[in-house]
Amino acid sequence: MSELSERELVYDWNTQGDRVSPPMRRIEYFDETLRDGIQCPSVTDPPIEAKMEMIRLMDRLGVHHVDIGLPGAGQRAVEDCTVLAEMIRDEGLNIEAACAARTHPNDIRPVIEISQKVGIPIEVMAFLGTSPMRLYAESWDAGLLEERTRTSVRMAKQAGIPCTFVTEDTIRSHPRLLARLFRAAIHEGADGLCLCDTVGHATPDGVFNLIHFARNLIRAEGTDTRIDWHGHNDRGHALPNALISIEAGADRVHGTVLGMGERVGNTQLDLLMVNLKLLDQESGELRDLVKLVNLASDACEVPIPVSYPVFGRDAFRTGTGVHAAAVIKAQKRGDDWLADRIYSGVPAGWFGRRQEIEVGHYSGMSNVVAWLVTRDIEPRDELVQAIFERAKSGNRLLEEDEIMEVVQAHP
Repeated sequence: MSELSERELVYDWNTQGDRVSPPMRRIEYFDETLRDGIQCPSVTDPPIEAKMEMIRLMDRLGVHHVDIGLPGAGQRAVEDCTVLAEMIRDEGLNIEAACAARTHPNDIRPVIEISQKVGIPIEVMAFLGTSPMRLYAESWDAGLLEERTRTSVRMAKQAGIPCTFVTEDTIRSHPRLLARLFRAAIHEGADGLCLCDTVGHATPDGVFNLIHFARNLIRAEGTDTRIDWHGHNDRGHALPNALISIEAGADRVHGTVLGMGERVGNTQLDLLMVNLKLLDQESGELRDLVKLVNLASDACEVPIPVSYPVFGRDAFRTGTGVHAAAVIKAQKRGDDWLADRIYSGVPAGWFGRRQEIEVGHYSGMSNVVAWLVTRDIEPRDELVQAIFERAKSGNRLLEEDEIMEVVQAHP
């Protein structure tokens, strides 16, 4: 840590000024990578061994709940869900299993059977479309939806397992219908209500309004029914919507690794955890997030964009002379804390990474010197000048083998 305090080195406009949000609250994480995530058209359903290792990493990271699949989808889904539930049981993991299911006995029955076979509770996430568009397209009416709600929740609770009632496209559903269905679910013993932005329509104001509506209804019913938030990213709002959901009163927030999921994906669970760490609402060790993100990327065949925050290749790289010079000066002071933050809003060291100084057409001499020193190569004046000239003659960062060509040419 620097000789000066963090408060002296950082004036934080996020917490100072005319508009300051209430402090964040501790919430529970619900991972949907192995269900909603692999529904993405471009995602490969990973082998069971990769799924198992992903759940182990989630458990080490403090993820509280994981959707292990939709067993109503077929025999392979039943087999995978069974193996994953057995692993959670046999390895004594703290993470709790859940399964998605339509509000239909044919979907809920396999979850009950797996739970009874394995001997651990598996939460039923019973989902039902509730938007006016869906009702119109399906020729459904409110009475039918209430019947399905009551039947599915009652079926799960009578089997002695947890149940959350999930309304699809909640953000575009009428409050009159939501109130009817929420009350029905609560009266049948639902443990939670999951509010979904299934199509990525919500803005932060919409999230706030919807959650306050649900909170007021639960308060009027006199229960402690949990509120979940499940958001998609079609308008690019998934992460800020997840953060505002916590402020508004959500108890559990859903997400997927790398935000993979239907269409353009879900809330990025990894970035949600990073942000809550930065907001002092996540006390766990997050170094294994890099392993989880890389494993999910490889197993699901989802490339990590180079500019993806924290975990992308370029997250902590710079070839710009002014930026690099500031980092280097901090390093020369022997101040690793300062060097990791002077041009970075996220400390690389928290995630087992480091600030990387590269060499390119926007670089200064200090970039070249730093690049060489970090590789135990003597920064002789002639060599530094040669690399500098090579960089200035191009239009991008030099790759390592290109710089080493210059090094070998100047023994």
